[in-house]
Amino acid sequence: MPEVPHGGVSRTWWARGGKRVFDLVVSLTLLVALAPVLVVAAALVRLTSRGAVLFVQDRGGKDGRVFRLYKLRTMRGGRVPDPKELVPLDHAEITALGRVLRRFKIDELPQLLNVVKGDMALIGPRPTLVDQVEAYDAFRRQRLLVRPGITGLAQIHGNTALSWDERILFDIAYVRRCSLGLDVRIVLGTVRVLLLGDLRTARPIAQTEYARYVTPPPGYGGGAEQ
Repeated sequence: MPEVPHGGVSRTWWARGGKRVFDLVVSLTLLVALAPVLVVAAALVRLTSRGAVLFVQDRGGKDGRVFRLYKLRTMRGGRVPDPKELVPLDHAEITALGRVLRRFKIDELPQLLNVVKGDMALIGPRPTLVDQVEAYDAFRRQRLLVRPGITGLAQIHGNTALSWDERILFDIAYVRRCSLGLDVRIVLGTVRVLLLGDLRTARPIAQTEYARYVTPPPGYGGGAEQ
């Protein structure tokens, strides 16, 4: 795997173009194959709680560009998101059906449309709220150098079981090491998370091989936080 200068972006053939072609082919195929799952899940959302079926929200994408993200709604209708809040699976505002949809990542399936549109990739840092993006310092903004993803390196190492800053360290490591081999590992890791859950797969970056690719600046709030 080619080395990347500190603060740089991976320059593998995969990162430079192969990944986008793969994303288009796979996302279109999955949209067709999983259409029955989406229809049933959407109907259940409509029948079991008040509010819109889809949760649509502005998020910060590549280079900070704002786009509209789509998800199946898993929380009570009308809830206003808190950009500083972590939302674990046992959050009080998540509906009973929402817990199932989140546990098996079914709520993320509409984001395949975001992938087709070019707003997202299948794999990359999760897109965050615009307020969060605007508050990033230069170090944290490195996670915006690639398209955000439906799943990513942080998601297979604990996701909401980790602090925001810990997840950002994984994201920046991914930006610097993006390759076909790493994306395959993330896909396999995502399957493992679906089977075991976030808590049982959580590991701080200091306990992984990715720690050597990212050094937080003095005073950074991440490190080995849980």
